Amino acid sequence: MLLPTVMMNKLAIKEIINCNEVTSRYGLILSQAGAQELVETRAEALSSNGRIEFSGGIIKKLIIKFCDSPFLSQFNYATTLNDLIETFYYFKNETLDEISDDELISLMKKYFDQNCQGSIELLQNRELETLARNIRYGISDYADLCEDTDTSFDEEIYDE
Repeated sequence: MLLPTVMMNKLAIKEIINCNEVTSRYGLILSQAGAQELVETRAEALSSNGRIEFSGGIIKKLIIKFCDSPFLSQFNYATTLNDLIETFYYFKNETLDEISDDELISLMKKYFDQNCQGSIELLQNRELETLARNIRYGISDYADLCEDTDTSFDEEIYDE
């Protein structure tokens, strides 16, 4: 069982390094050590979220989707990718696997670039929490994160 994991990790590292062909256009390059760290982060995130992965490719999908973000630079690239990997697996659980991997990654990118202006904290604690809550409560337009919180807050004040 150990051998397939080692082989899978080597393949994942190679796949990540190959992404440099695309990401270098945006000034983003991962080293061998950086790629290894991403694979380790994935393993830890899978374990801590009680998930298993058969096909892989999530790291590559995140890299390719996020590489053109105006909020990524070589300085924060590896750190942000590690955070995005952890965030992805956590919110796969929180959204009850109701949305596909590709849809979650697309929404993460959209919120990261637009609503959060590159803030992982806002992405995790505001946008994706709202998305997950919308999905858990069965809201059909779950990706529409506009909330009328002022109205509900005002109503609570006047009801007292």
